[in-house]
Amino acid sequence: MGLIRALLVAVLGITAAFGTASTAAAGGCAGSHATPSQHNAAKVRRATLCLLNSERAKHGLAAMRPNRKLRLAAVRHSLDMVAERYFDHVGPRGDDITLRAKAAHYLRPTASWFLAENIAWGGGALAAPASIVRQWMHSPPHRANILSREVHDAGIGIAVGSPTGGAGATYTLDFGRLS
Repeated sequence: MGLIRALLVAVLGITAAFGTASTAAAGGCAGSHATPSQHNAAKVRRATLCLLNSERAKHGLAAMRPNRKLRLAAVRHSLDMVAERYFDHVGPRGDDITLRAKAAHYLRPTASWFLAENIAWGGGALAAPASIVRQWMHSPPHRANILSREVHDAGIGIAVGSPTGGAGATYTLDFGRLS
């Protein structure tokens, strides 16, 4: 299963980097066609969450709430993928979503929890939130994370640059639920 998951993630990255962007409206979410930059990170994160919650609403699911601790974990992972030039859910030092969520103080020892993660990258118009969310929705495992009833919280981390060292943007979407 790990190899299949890694291949799906790699295919998603390649599709986001070389696929074609749709000209369809992006659910009325401001900034959904913005190319991420150092100056518009908050706008792009809001647009991404708006698009994700629009998808959830279409399926009768509650909106995800932005969570600053999950965002910290997601930002750190996106920055690391760009700096270290890799594209994977596990970093070169073995850190995975659970370790990153613990380091960001999202997980509590007395709580039960659920975590999931989507990653993607693209260049030019393919780095815009509308393109990234579209790619996730066309990938069964990523779509399942977005439409999971287990999810309450979301942290979106976007780093300018790609895991290949070129231009673009690298996204990490960390999902969570504490109870």
